[in-house]
Amino acid sequence: MDFKQLTFLFEQAPIVKYVAFFFVFNLLLISIEFLLDFFSNKKRRWKDSWANVIIFFMNQLLDKTVVGSIGIIALVPLQHFSLFEIPMNFWTWVLAIFVADFTYYWMHRIEHEHRILWASHSVHHSSEDYNLTIAMRLSIVEGLFEWIFLIPMIIIGFTPFQAIVGLVLVAQYQTWIHTERIGKLGWLDEVFNTPSTHRVHHGSNNKYLDKNYGGILILWDKLFGTFRREEEKVIYGLTKNIKTNNPITINFIEYANIYRDVKKCRTLKHKLKMIFGNLIWKPKYFNTSDKN
Repeated sequence: MDFKQLTFLFEQAPIVKYVAFFFVFNLLLISIEFLLDFFSNKKRRWKDSWANVIIFFMNQLLDKTVVGSIGIIALVPLQHFSLFEIPMNFWTWVLAIFVADFTYYWMHRIEHEHRILWASHSVHHSSEDYNLTIAMRLSIVEGLFEWIFLIPMIIIGFTPFQAIVGLVLVAQYQTWIHTERIGKLGWLDEVFNTPSTHRVHHGSNNKYLDKNYGGILILWDKLFGTFRREEEKVIYGLTKNIKTNNPITINFIEYANIYRDVKKCRTLKHKLKMIFGNLIWKPKYFNTSDKN
């Protein structure tokens, strides 16, 4: 590492500090709610919560080693194809977070619309509880491919560092919204992703399915027609729940389901559509009982 690179890292120390502070603050919030629920005997699936904690530590181990390196290694060479060179200052950091939030909306939406991507993202939706530990319940393999969605930011002219940190901040913002302890927040629910709007996103009620994909801003959902207000009581979980607290099973059960369905397909076209198509598609020759 040369002097120029060391200078660059030193200059970025403040934003790294804020990311670390946000991370610790979120862990504190989760711990407080955890203790409040425990001592107030609030109804909660405790084995589910502990599974979320274990998945979190699995993620941290992988992100700090193999998985976390893949995105950086893949994105850095793409800087040579950037259309512009966006400098890093206060205003471009604000812009980077805004663009990362827009990127997150589409990444999140696409993960709900294609089964192979849903196989990993469904981990986050598979709990029948809704509390702050759900923010820890993230697929341990998502990091292998989610960096792909940052490519447009790099092509525009953001550095990989700014794009990745922007997306991390969008994700970290969402920790506090995984709770039932905060009700509706009036006009804030119309602009930002809040506990109320995100409860809708986690609902398996028919009217709530595939709604409210936003990260920080819920305005994207209003713009692209996926917004829904919290009205009826939210039923959390999947349309067909997995009924397990095993962290490994939670992470890979949908891949096993895809494999099972692919084996039943009679043509290559159907096999590919089963993997990359939408969640509910099945060939007509599948048994009615196999349909979601």
